[in-house]
Amino acid sequence: MKPIGYWLNRTDKALTCHMNAMLAEFGLTRTAWQVLNVIEKDPQTTDTEVLTVLAANADIGTLTTAIETVMADGWIARPEPGRLALTGDGRARLSDVAERVHAFRDLSTTGITREEYRITVAVLERMTHNLENRTLSSPKPQPS
Repeated sequence: MKPIGYWLNRTDKALTCHMNAMLAEFGLTRTAWQVLNVIEKDPQTTDTEVLTVLAANADIGTLTTAIETVMADGWIARPEPGRLALTGDGRARLSDVAERVHAFRDLSTTGITREEYRITVAVLERMTHNLENRTLSSPKPQPS
């Protein structure tokens, strides 16, 4: 059996590749779609909040480019300096995208029960917390 890191990397690549292909007809990438979702959830969001929320998903340069791209494509606007909001057109288009994302999620979880999915997410969450909360100092040698 391959280790969990192998499957995490391979799954993330598969999710990104398939989602990018599916979102291409809307002029989006997975990262751009994630940016739009953060903005949709908080109509008063800022660039800094988007970068913070999505820090685990992409680096600052990739996220900044995604913000600029969706702004140039009319998905979002700046209602005031430093703030980001969906445009009316962006909100309508995002609704269309949601239907495709729902179908994508159904495809990616084919043959997986809700309980299996819940357990998988819970285990990954615990593993992440175990590693993020551990100090990076070397373990002290045990006396013989």
